[in-house]
Amino acid sequence: MTDLLTIGNKSFSSRLFTGTGKYRDMQSMKTSLVQSGCEIVTVAIRRIQSNEANHQGLMEALNWSKFWMLPNTAGCSNAEEAIRIARLGRELAKVAGQTNNSFIKLEVIPDKRYLLPDPFGTLQAAEQLVKEGFVVLPYINADPLLAKRLEEVGCATVMPLGSPIGSAQGIQNKANIGLIIENSTIPVVIDAGLGVPSEAAEAMEMGADAVLINSAIALAGNPGQMAEAMANAVSAGRQAYLAGRLPKREIAVASSPSKGLLTN
Repeated sequence: MTDLLTIGNKSFSSRLFTGTGKYRDMQSMKTSLVQSGCEIVTVAIRRIQSNEANHQGLMEALNWSKFWMLPNTAGCSNAEEAIRIARLGRELAKVAGQTNNSFIKLEVIPDKRYLLPDPFGTLQAAEQLVKEGFVVLPYINADPLLAKRLEEVGCATVMPLGSPIGSAQGIQNKANIGLIIENSTIPVVIDAGLGVPSEAAEAMEMGADAVLINSAIALAGNPGQMAEAMANAVSAGRQAYLAGRLPKREIAVASSPSKGLLTN
């Protein structure tokens, strides 16, 4: 494939990132990851560290030679905490056999009700983690100025939310996300809020480079089937974006020729 997604010094053929949280059981998660065709899988470091019930055995259950681990700092409420957990994440990747993996999905979320990311803490943590050699993928509100600042300090992507985590509200901030995509020279990954395949396709049609989807897959009636549907939608949306859509018009334009019509 020639249409690869490059983040840091790694290239991927799939533009669908998935997660490991909220599944009913381990087998459901494993099946969904395979059917999604994903290559990047995000893992909550703190949940692994604390050996939470639905994360027990996760490291051993997945074939990490097939998935690139994206450790995340979920549960961190300030920059200092996120930096500390990120360092643990790099060690976790080594346990999975990925000794050269310095990827980190940076989440700094002090707000426990709406789960909105802290822009100041995110920027502070990102600056430090970039200095330490991390490939930083920050989760942010759809803020074009913050996205550009994070790019300037050396982040590998920006990951604006479509709508609040787990809300399944779709893309509620299209204008700002459009500005982020237009002005970014690093990949833009739409993260959070996508609920159905049509919304994943819409994100890709807008020009996003990838999407991260967890809740919509894990909490579906048939997670594996939904994972496959999301993968198809991401692929279709990407192809449509590359093909170039028909511009919207104010009036109808006939698709049949007007010349050569039969007359009496």
